[in-house]
Amino acid sequence: MKSNRKARIIEGLFRVLMLLSITSVLGCLILILGTIVWRGLPALNINMITQVPKGGYYLGKEGGILNAIIGSLYLAGGATILALIISLPIALYLQSYAARSRFVNLVRLSLDILWGIPSIIYGAFGFALMLFLGMRASLLGGILALALLEIPIMVRGMDETIAMVPAPLKEASYSLGATQLETSLKVILRQTGPGLLTSVLLAFGRAIGDAASVLFTAGYTDRIPDSLFSPAASLPLAVFFQLGTPFPAVQERAYASALILTIIILLLSLASRKLVSHLNKNIIR
Repeated sequence: MKSNRKARIIEGLFRVLMLLSITSVLGCLILILGTIVWRGLPALNINMITQVPKGGYYLGKEGGILNAIIGSLYLAGGATILALIISLPIALYLQSYAARSRFVNLVRLSLDILWGIPSIIYGAFGFALMLFLGMRASLLGGILALALLEIPIMVRGMDETIAMVPAPLKEASYSLGATQLETSLKVILRQTGPGLLTSVLLAFGRAIGDAASVLFTAGYTDRIPDSLFSPAASLPLAVFFQLGTPFPAVQERAYASALILTIIILLLSLASRKLVSHLNKNIIR
């Protein structure tokens, strides 16, 4: 009798803690989004998303942040494509080809460590590498730095997703005469499509919202980059620079820039959910 009563008390306590945790997370989310919308929406206008900064923009004059919007999409998009090309073969190798060994465990541990390294370290490493190679701050430098930032996130997410593929499904593919490569490309990728897409989206979201790693590598410019060797602006840095001015009107534009970045991520999330629901049709339950 006492044990049942104690169990009910503990269960009720944990239920209260879970509700408090959910309330805290939702409260923080609403507070952040509310602040961005409340302060950014009045300053948001069509010029901000259709024009580049003009003379005196950071003094409160005319112009927009089209350069930062395009630059962020170039940087995050290019880095995500490059990271995907590198990460997917690594994840498939760890699960389909490499046996359980100390080497594989060491690779996973290294990726976990790289995941936790602050992005400013990636920026400093990329900057030092660019100086060694004689490169200047450019779109290419920013893409490489962000790709390094994304690879551990993408590989570990894909690794865990591929690990969930049922062993009998792979064995059935092998029994029909399929090779490891055919099984990886035609069975595992179809089965893990939604999870792989989620990993890519997580990495993209980290890249498009990062400022430290592109501060030294991509630079900043009021122009839209016309080549891989041109400097590129980004929305996080646009927010940073606008908040750093003493002019209230420009500071309000910083919140509008943050709102634009939030909307871009929201639209990408909605599009990915639609694609994930389509890919789920190919999964064998």
